[in-house]
Amino acid sequence: MSDHGLKELLSGCQNVYTEAELARKLETAKMDGRPLRVKLGLDPTAPDIHLGHSVVLRKLRQFQDLGHKAVLILGDFTARIGDPTGHSKTRPVLTDAEIDANAETYLQQAGRIVDLSEDKLEIRRNSEWLGKMNFSDVIRLASRMTVGQMLKREDFRKRYESETPIGVHELLYPLVQGWDSVNIRSDVELGGTDQTYNNLVGRDLQTDVGQEPQVVMILPMLRGLDGERKMSKSLGNTIAVNDSPRDMFGKTMKIPDTLLEEWFSLLTELPADTWRAAVAEHPMKAKALLGRAIGERFHDFEAVQAADRWWHESFGARSRVEPVEVAVRGAELTDGCIPAWKLAWLAHDREISRSEARRLVQGGAFEVAGQKITDPNHTIRLQAGATFRAGRHRRGERIKQPLVGIVVLE
Repeated sequence: MSDHGLKELLSGCQNVYTEAELARKLETAKMDGRPLRVKLGLDPTAPDIHLGHSVVLRKLRQFQDLGHKAVLILGDFTARIGDPTGHSKTRPVLTDAEIDANAETYLQQAGRIVDLSEDKLEIRRNSEWLGKMNFSDVIRLASRMTVGQMLKREDFRKRYESETPIGVHELLYPLVQGWDSVNIRSDVELGGTDQTYNNLVGRDLQTDVGQEPQVVMILPMLRGLDGERKMSKSLGNTIAVNDSPRDMFGKTMKIPDTLLEEWFSLLTELPADTWRAAVAEHPMKAKALLGRAIGERFHDFEAVQAADRWWHESFGARSRVEPVEVAVRGAELTDGCIPAWKLAWLAHDREISRSEARRLVQGGAFEVAGQKITDPNHTIRLQAGATFRAGRHRRGERIKQPLVGIVVLE
């Protein structure tokens, strides 16, 4: 018996509430000839969609390709509330004009990933139903959840415990987002890990009003160019879907090595054996493969190939340097870590002074896993095989080729 795309839909998901319900819904949809209504809500709080958004949008496209109906909700009403998700304080509330302008841009850019055909996509604004509610309606909706339930949401709980103010309007956000699911009779809702609580509220509200609860499918949050925090326009660590081929490729070539597996898995459909072989050969080769795969999702093949050639002609000489082995003894480490200046000093066979090593780092000539480090005392947790750049080879006054080191622990 066919799984009606179940395996494909589950791939890449971090959590599904629940897989059994999704399998049953897919089977019923096939038997009844009724496509599932798959909800994705986007609050138009910024004008650009980036690769982090594309993770969940690609999952929405998978449902469309399997014959189901995507319901894209532009949260023009909820954007006025200010969901604090992922932040330690209230998100700024936008004006109506800003929201409308961002919503228009969102649709244009989302169309580069999802199918905008009328039979494949339904576009709704949640002001359609939320804007019609009077104060009595709001009170009745608020009565469906307790404060204790709200404080189970991690960011609310942390703010409450640290005595950081929480606006009453913020507590209403999960309720109004869940009320969207009731109004469109959602069968499935997609979201990132930061939306898990809100999406599960939708399940509860649907059950409360007698609807069959939606399946909630949670996708991982893509880490941004810094390799640490989630991709976010406000953090300046994004690749936008509207970026030029050169910008897309160039930014991808600069990501930390630690992002490679995550980005290949979440942003491409390349076989794991293919990209893992590239990573094992050299991280820079893997980044070029990744840059082409990402670029070809948004630009034509010739433009991406031209961006690849441009980057390697402009910057590739550094990446083709063969790494030299840098022996690091256990005595040089503290709890497995080493200061940036000391690693740079060891890389130059101690032929530069410690002060020179510090200046080298401060001058921006030191990188680990593709991330530039300018604090000489920044501690690095070392693993055998880790690669880094430490300025240039130096023998006396003679400067040779760029120095790329590979750590050998002794």
